[in-house]
Amino acid sequence: MARVISDECVSCGTCEGECPVGAIAMGADHYEVNADTCIDCGACESACPVGAISEK
Repeated sequence: MARVISDECVSCGTCEGECPVGAIAMGADHYEVNADTCIDCGACESACPVGAISEK
């Protein structure tokens, strides 16, 4: 199950750098997780300074 990034995202980019499989990229309004690539490791969730990432 992939992680999701909520509208609380401040687009700091911290999560993108923490993802070991490159599943995170900037979307139209904030960063987004590619569910097909995400391995659900949780590295992005623990790195997010505003708590905008959670399990789907």
